[in-house]
Amino acid sequence: MWMDPTMRLTMILMLLGLASASPMKNDFSHCEKIVKKWAFASLEEEATKGKHTLRDLLFFLHVPRTGGRTYFHCFLRKLYHNSQECPRSYDKLRFDPSKQKCKLLVTHDDYSMMSKLPKEKTSVVTILRNPVDRVFSTYEFSVEVAARFLVHPNLTSATRMAGRLRPRNGGVSTLDIWPWKYLVPWMREDLFARRDTRKFRGSNHVKSKDPYNMEEIVMPLHEYIMDPVAYDIVHNGATFQVAGLTNNSYYVESHEVRHCVQKYKILGEHVLQVAKKRLDEMLYVGLTEDHRESATMFANVVGAQVISQALALNSSEETAADSKSEQSSSISDSEPENDDHQVSDSDQKASEIASTENLEGKKERMTVKKLMTTYEDCISSLRKTQARRRTSSLKRIAPANFSKEDRLHVSEVVIEQIRSLNNLDLELYKYAQDIFATQHKYSMQKLASTVRSIGGFIQQFRWHHIMESSFIGHGHRGTPCTPPICKCKKKNIKSQDMNCTLIFY
Repeated sequence: MWMDPTMRLTMILMLLGLASASPMKNDFSHCEKIVKKWAFASLEEEATKGKHTLRDLLFFLHVPRTGGRTYFHCFLRKLYHNSQECPRSYDKLRFDPSKQKCKLLVTHDDYSMMSKLPKEKTSVVTILRNPVDRVFSTYEFSVEVAARFLVHPNLTSATRMAGRLRPRNGGVSTLDIWPWKYLVPWMREDLFARRDTRKFRGSNHVKSKDPYNMEEIVMPLHEYIMDPVAYDIVHNGATFQVAGLTNNSYYVESHEVRHCVQKYKILGEHVLQVAKKRLDEMLYVGLTEDHRESATMFANVVGAQVISQALALNSSEETAADSKSEQSSSISDSEPENDDHQVSDSDQKASEIASTENLEGKKERMTVKKLMTTYEDCISSLRKTQARRRTSSLKRIAPANFSKEDRLHVSEVVIEQIRSLNNLDLELYKYAQDIFATQHKYSMQKLASTVRSIGGFIQQFRWHHIMESSFIGHGHRGTPCTPPICKCKKKNIKSQDMNCTLIFY
């Protein structure tokens, strides 16, 4: 059958279009099914009651570059003994939760860690940060740590030395910690490649004055955010971590769900709803930007309960000890000196400072007020140490010295790209702000209730004292006061015909 050539070409193109569209449609349908199934199961999980009460185990879900390291060193190490810390699990579970009787777990693991923990006995806390600032900070820290390796003559030497340092240090290297185990080697390789190019050209000339766009020295920010590595690990990182869907997840289906969401943006709403539910169930959600208020709330919401539990435990231990003989009841006041949980090489000096302050702080009974005081002193020391380390590292890639002021000069196009690539994190951050406001309101109500309770207790105590006291003076015509009806003092008798006055202190 003869057909007009134009018509025939049109038909062929239509058939080709249908053929190419069909697999895409099937792929989307498959992804939609996978994501919805996971989200439905996650949302159906029964929430543990009493989220405001600290349970046996505190799981600090540390979202990278939110200030969590400061909370760990300056808050949690003041509240928990080294012996109470679970073995560090920055890349995988390193202990058996069913056998380990630890009380504090601090990790970069995502929420899927909860599948390994006794949920009914675990409280979760976390801190979120403005997504744009978090991406900036992630980029800067990746480069900062990678730059430390530039002391070596080449990449091969740097890689070998990094491998040798781990066993000697005996601790957890930054290169063992998620996500830096991926991001730092990536940036390290890039820095050496660019340095080799400069040497080959025989020129160190840098065209741009913008540290975020010095392509001769370091991967520009606009390239960094568009790289597949950043897509998989950095963008919407907080949402995937809170939902339990990072590339470090314990959920079998996590990788497929994450890739489907990254491929089809519309499916991200399902993951966002799960992440919001996770936040709702947490004991505490802090905000990096509201640093002072977040710290104060952490001390009052989390710190106060840890202190209360410790006092109750000490009281029960003392009671048990008193029931034994005088010889067996003696209790040592010394603190355990060994720290079985090592820190990364990038945290070494900060850890030493915190450890010293940790032992000193526990010599006397901790209170919320003392906790805040020691926190302020600790962060001052920690920030100075971090600033010195940062300055030392960035000297090796000068003049690419990042600063908050320089961030302001990054083009709006790049900023908008970051916002677009982190659309889920932006929504989750807004939700976290609402939770933070609710937490603050709840804390204020609880504080007011406590004040009223204390006032009532004091009044009740004074009334009890009044009731039990004997009379001091006499009433009209020498009639004695009749305990427990009244308590009299001559100055309280307004006239000869007045009975004794009840005195409230």
